[in-house]
Amino acid sequence: MKQTTNTILMIRPVGFRMNEQTAVNNYYQKVLDNVLPSTVNAKAQEEFDNYVEKLRSFGINVIVVSDTEDSDTPDSIFPNNWISFHQEGTVGLYPMFAENRRLERREDVLDILEKEGFVIENVVDYTSAESEGMFLEGTGSLLLDRVHKKAYCALSPRADEDLFIEFCEDFEYTPVIFTANQTVNGERKAIYHTNVMMCLGETFSVICLASIDDKKERKNVLKHLKEDGKEVIDITEAQVNNFAGNMLQVQGINKERFLVMSQAAYESLTQAQISKIEKHCKIISSSLDVIEGCGGGSARCMMAEVFLPRE
Repeated sequence: MKQTTNTILMIRPVGFRMNEQTAVNNYYQKVLDNVLPSTVNAKAQEEFDNYVEKLRSFGINVIVVSDTEDSDTPDSIFPNNWISFHQEGTVGLYPMFAENRRLERREDVLDILEKEGFVIENVVDYTSAESEGMFLEGTGSLLLDRVHKKAYCALSPRADEDLFIEFCEDFEYTPVIFTANQTVNGERKAIYHTNVMMCLGETFSVICLASIDDKKERKNVLKHLKEDGKEVIDITEAQVNNFAGNMLQVQGINKERFLVMSQAAYESLTQAQISKIEKHCKIISSSLDVIEGCGGGSARCMMAEVFLPRE
């Protein structure tokens, strides 16, 4: 098993905007006062294209699929929430909290990957849970340590505990469950996705420990990270607000490792934190201000990692 891949699937947006259906529990979204709605999608496309170009310049294999114009899918730029790809040729399909996000799931994405030479043996589909009001939003909710077969999950309205346990049984992962919170108008509220406050690299983890209010849960998460030999790089809630938790380690040319993040995330880090990360791998950052502002997601959310075997 390997933790990082060279191939990333990304969806180029056609109707990107702030999604009112996700804003109810994604407290990172905001209306951008200085950007006209008509220019939001154009700005997002520009950020997207620059980001893809930057990834490819480091030898990362990016498969870009355009969103379709016939459905209202303002968040299609974040495919990691509805699909995951695994080394044994399995695809996971996930139940989404927002009704308009369910329209993002597309059969043709699987066809495109098969045309690219990837093998899909079977599909594990959890989407029927939507009818029961249960959700688990892919690798937004699930942080997978693929080497040690552990899955980390911060429970929230978008990450149901029973469904998470079911995933762990199906894919043979050990569940590590906790709650991560952020302060919203003076109240502690669940962070909507695990991958906003935590990133798992091969030999390190970037995590906001202060967001795990329960001391026992925090201790348990740390125990798992440390027993798997990961250096823990702690970030603050203010840094989480700048998407410093929303990072992904990927492989470039000759299997060189990179940690990918947004420009805002990079600029929020201290020199000491950057030095710690750079002991493990180089950093790639790209400006995603409009996508982060309207979408409430960042660099990690935009990448669905492809671990499928090749023909």
